[in-house]
Amino acid sequence: MKKVVKNIVLYSFITILSILIIFTLFIVGTYMFSDKVKFDINKIRYSNISINLYDNQNRMIKDNTMGSSFVKLDTLNKDTIQAFISIEDKDFYKHHGLNYKRMAVAMLKNITSFKLKEGASTISQQLIKNTHLTNEKTFTRKINEIVLTKQLEKTLTKNQILEYYLNIIYFGDNCYGIENASEHYFSKPAKDLSLSESALLAGMIKSPNTYSPVKNIEKAKYRRNLVLNEMLDDEKISFDEYNDARLSDIDINITNLNNNSLNSYQNAVIDEACNILNIPAKNIAIGEYKIYTYYDQDKQNSLVNSFKSYDIDSDYLGISISSDGEKVEAYYGNAPVQMLNAPRQPGSSIKPVLVYAPALNENIITPLTQINDEYININGYSPKNVNNVYHGYVSIRDCISKSLNIPAVKVLSYTGIDKSKQYAKRCGIEFDKDDNNLGIALGGMAYGTTLKDLTNSYSIFSNNGKFTKAKFINYITDKNGKIIYHNKPSFSNVIRDDTAYIITDMLKTCAKNGTGRKLSDVKFEVATKTGTVGTKQNTNAYNISYTTNDIVGIWLGNADNSPISYVGGGLPTDIVKLYLNDIYKQTSPQPFKVPSSVYVENIDALSLEKEHIVYKANSFIPQKYVLTEIFSRFNPPKEKSTKFISITPPTLYGRVENNKAILSFIADDYLLYEIYKECDGETQLLGEISNQNGKCEQSFDIEKRSQYFIITKIKNYADNTEIISDKSNIVDLVP
Repeated sequence: MKKVVKNIVLYSFITILSILIIFTLFIVGTYMFSDKVKFDINKIRYSNISINLYDNQNRMIKDNTMGSSFVKLDTLNKDTIQAFISIEDKDFYKHHGLNYKRMAVAMLKNITSFKLKEGASTISQQLIKNTHLTNEKTFTRKINEIVLTKQLEKTLTKNQILEYYLNIIYFGDNCYGIENASEHYFSKPAKDLSLSESALLAGMIKSPNTYSPVKNIEKAKYRRNLVLNEMLDDEKISFDEYNDARLSDIDINITNLNNNSLNSYQNAVIDEACNILNIPAKNIAIGEYKIYTYYDQDKQNSLVNSFKSYDIDSDYLGISISSDGEKVEAYYGNAPVQMLNAPRQPGSSIKPVLVYAPALNENIITPLTQINDEYININGYSPKNVNNVYHGYVSIRDCISKSLNIPAVKVLSYTGIDKSKQYAKRCGIEFDKDDNNLGIALGGMAYGTTLKDLTNSYSIFSNNGKFTKAKFINYITDKNGKIIYHNKPSFSNVIRDDTAYIITDMLKTCAKNGTGRKLSDVKFEVATKTGTVGTKQNTNAYNISYTTNDIVGIWLGNADNSPISYVGGGLPTDIVKLYLNDIYKQTSPQPFKVPSSVYVENIDALSLEKEHIVYKANSFIPQKYVLTEIFSRFNPPKEKSTKFISITPPTLYGRVENNKAILSFIADDYLLYEIYKECDGETQLLGEISNQNGKCEQSFDIEKRSQYFIITKIKNYADNTEIISDKSNIVDLVP
């Protein structure tokens, strides 16, 4: 009992002390800071204000308005207004801007946790924070907030404060103000919001991303019901109204207009600027910052028109990045949520980055390395090719261009999952803790990656193995023109330049006769890779392509992960082709430059076909059996073929029919055969046979007993000398 009393006394003491501290801070702030901070009505008066964005030519980018049309408080229904008051500030109409009781409780929690986490902000304080202050959590900022809130309350009426608040607060998806949020999420004006819809919007503002009805429907519903419960406790709605709203479905209806603005270049820039400056977008606009971007108007127009040239019945997204990986020059899409940071499973489009580049760089494979494309089962994991077709031994070049699955899984196992992931991480690909199985070779990741990061990762190929994270923003100035941020890219070496070029060369094959062959007739060099997720029905379809100037990534899918109506990477490739042809209609990009670390080698094609081993060709191998391929000087073929250096004549068979000597043997089309006859001590050349394969049969007149044999020859193509075999077996024939 004494312990309980002691705890109560201690708690009361801490509470009283907290209140005294708050009161002291308020007094100190009022007298010491009142002259240093001033409330500015202009910072909250306008809901339609713009952020100053500029393109790569320092020209103003249009259509950057923040917020929506200003909605008057008296046009909103009472349930909408009360929803925000019940969940955010029950005593709004009673206090004078500050709720001392809530502040004391918050201060107590801050003291006991030794962190400044609890704010206990009233609606008036939230309005000040959203328009006058940064997001930093310091005592100085809190004092400024208190002072400015008192000034606000002296300047405006309660209804005016609430009106401005509802027109400025953030609802996620670049929605500022209740009118914009209502139009975006429900395609209706705010005056027509139902009780359920009002409660949902009121519940969102605590954490718009967490309680977004698009991203987290269950969390949004939970938060909505919490608001409804508060309204019931406040006796602002009846139990029947509460119950009907609580049981109602959340009917989201996002317009196409909002879809486009969500996934626009401008919106992506604003998101990046918010992260750089650590302030809300509204404050960027109010602070009159100027943001200079890498936006290329011509490329943006080409990207938009490329999508609009096709009847696409799914969500989509496209991005164009400079070939050095530094600049995002165009970005456009249509989806009910922001897709910029929304991860999706990448399918086979991840293979060059995660599978083949690490294996090449570790000298585990070459473009001609043979992989057996066959049914496999590794600890219960049995990947499949498209249509369950297997191709036997195929080269790495063919594995990539035809996007075969089993070889990709095998190569990942050769390099190792951890090592391969390390390479991918160094070029911007993030992994979940569960991405620790061979399925990631095919893009089977827990969450996946974003289109921006996936496209950006290909810059290690177009930029000689170097990587930097692509940015939308070049630099930012304050309203006085002083540069406060400048993007200074830092490049890191991820792979060697020979690895980068060899991957590029194999992806050029993909564009010529592989899964990206719709690009085969473009008039410039392009490397490409397609990717899909799903078998009978795809949920994601990709094409990532690049030249020496640009990297472009196209994604088709649905934000809710429902299937799309087409299968394969054909349509994304069509869009890429249209885009590239348009931006290069005046001047084509330069061809890819071969680094000194890459060379061409002649390979014994017969050994490759029959033994599945890569041997350098010797000088006796006929040209039709010589295959040329590029190799890294760090990983050349180690051995030279021994084929054709010594030759053995075939076994000769003979018989006599109708006074004819019938001679037969099994021929190889790369050898020259000379048929000889010995009769009466003389040797006679009967004929030469070449370019024949398989059983060869010849007939000659026979008058007396004769002996026949064959000599085989092969030419040294280096110096035109010949290798001559011994005689074959002797066939003795009598007419």
